[in-house]
Amino acid sequence: MLIDKDSLIVNNISLGKYILYATFGYHKYWSEDTGRNLAGTMSGTLIGIFPKITVQFGKLTREQLETLAPILDSPSQTVTYYDPNKKVNVTMTTYTGDYEVTNKGLIGNRKNESFSIAFISKKRRS
Repeated sequence: MLIDKDSLIVNNISLGKYILYATFGYHKYWSEDTGRNLAGTMSGTLIGIFPKITVQFGKLTREQLETLAPILDSPSQTVTYYDPNKKVNVTMTTYTGDYEVTNKGLIGNRKNESFSIAFISKKRRS
């Protein structure tokens, strides 16, 4: 979670100056033996809880986008964030979802529109 402007770090770069907000999700993945019986009772095997951090970037300059794009395009990232469950900073290896950047104002002030991307943990939370 964000506890200060420097509490979300990706590949040793603090994202605080680039983002508008972040959404932290802790997604439960269940095995195929999971479901409800006719009485409505839930049963199954929890595979694990996988953290997912979705960040909303502000309007980035060309230089800022050139700094971040290689990280967003790489097959994996190292993300450090504050985990309220453990009450410590946690580092995880992630992959990213797709992202799209919209360019407006191609004449004069050239800034990209705000966009979002998700950093999804490759391993379950321990």
